[in-house]
Amino acid sequence: MSTSVKPRTRPPFIERDNYLSRDFLDKEKQHLWPRVWQIAGRLEEISKPGDFLTYNVADESVVVVRLVDGGVKAYHNVCPHRGRRLAEGCGRANQFRCRYHGWAFDLSGRNIHVQDRKDWEDTLDDEEIALHPVKVGLWGGFIWINMDPQSESLAEYLEAVPSFLDPFEYENLRFRWYLELKLPCNWKVALEAFMEGYHVATTHPQLLPVQGDDYTQSVAHGKHSQFGYFTAAAPLGGPSPRLKRTPPRDLRPGVIEFFRQMEEDFGAIFTDRDFEAAKKIMDIVPADALPEIAFSTAVELGRAAAEADGAGYPRNLDYEKLAAAGADWHIFPNCVTLPWFDGAVWYRSRPDGDNPDSCIFNIWSLKRYATGCEPELERKVIHDITGHKFGLIIDQDIANMNAVQQGMKSRAFRRAKPNPVQEVELTNFHQTLEAYVLGETPR
Repeated sequence: MSTSVKPRTRPPFIERDNYLSRDFLDKEKQHLWPRVWQIAGRLEEISKPGDFLTYNVADESVVVVRLVDGGVKAYHNVCPHRGRRLAEGCGRANQFRCRYHGWAFDLSGRNIHVQDRKDWEDTLDDEEIALHPVKVGLWGGFIWINMDPQSESLAEYLEAVPSFLDPFEYENLRFRWYLELKLPCNWKVALEAFMEGYHVATTHPQLLPVQGDDYTQSVAHGKHSQFGYFTAAAPLGGPSPRLKRTPPRDLRPGVIEFFRQMEEDFGAIFTDRDFEAAKKIMDIVPADALPEIAFSTAVELGRAAAEADGAGYPRNLDYEKLAAAGADWHIFPNCVTLPWFDGAVWYRSRPDGDNPDSCIFNIWSLKRYATGCEPELERKVIHDITGHKFGLIIDQDIANMNAVQQGMKSRAFRRAKPNPVQEVELTNFHQTLEAYVLGETPR
């Protein structure tokens, strides 16, 4: 019998070129973005016929429009005549007209005007001069696009994601606020700031006295992945075990403080309605109640408040499904979401042209509202974040991003070494990404 020790398998590392190399960025442009399903926006952004939005990623631009019959279509945002982009930003139109030579297209993409078409005699083919279509899929109230006409369906692409997240009814959420930032880091550096809970103890130390157990586990699901507090031993409202403090007998103030921090310092995932409801536990829950009672009562008070507002509550979401979904999902390639009963936060990251040191980053706070009570959408777009404050939690996360981007350029740094338990979202992300970049079919 052999007495040799079996060597441990080293967890996957991530080469720094994945973040810094212009060649890697070029390969993403060639092999990633044209092949994957990605979110262009939400349905409420184009609620009426003629409403449109544009989605730009790398060198590509796609225009998404609501049709007269209520359907949604998407096209490459380029005039087939000389290549000028047709639409910018978002708005409403009954046709798309090129501002270079006046070629025009109806909402179905059909060419309806070529200036002096007779000059071409009979050589222009109607199909050739129509807008080039892009595949569209709908899930969770989001508009997904794929530039590859031979791609798998959106349902196939999402794999296990809907089975975990459908109970949250994302389709019934609406924008609470909308933020778009240009950040001085690679698009993956920005996104990865929200793909693990391992950073919370150091980056967000103010949460530790009231968050309970902050130790996470992460799990891959094909292209996508999640993390959660699946083995949490300390209840929310009390201190993290890292602090080595004796938990207070009365967790009510800690529960309220947790909701306060999430509302006042972030304004996302949980809602203002949840915070106001949580305050009532001081009058309802005895000080000596079991540890889990304070938090569960706050949740039920939030449910009652949402229903009283006419916002409703997810019908099929119970505590078992909440626990199975965990705290955070990475949806490949460029989205992360953290869901709750009546709210969520959604992050979306994209490269900024050909610059591996810059990205366009969206943060969307979503909330359930009674029909007709949604706030008017205000898109806050900031391309120079110098001097801006976005709330304590976001500011703490952003503070890491440029420091990571610059630090990785050190000759002493060759590769990242993700935590094999708590940062599986990162390793799974890069293994899948590298398969695309190499032109392979990911598992």
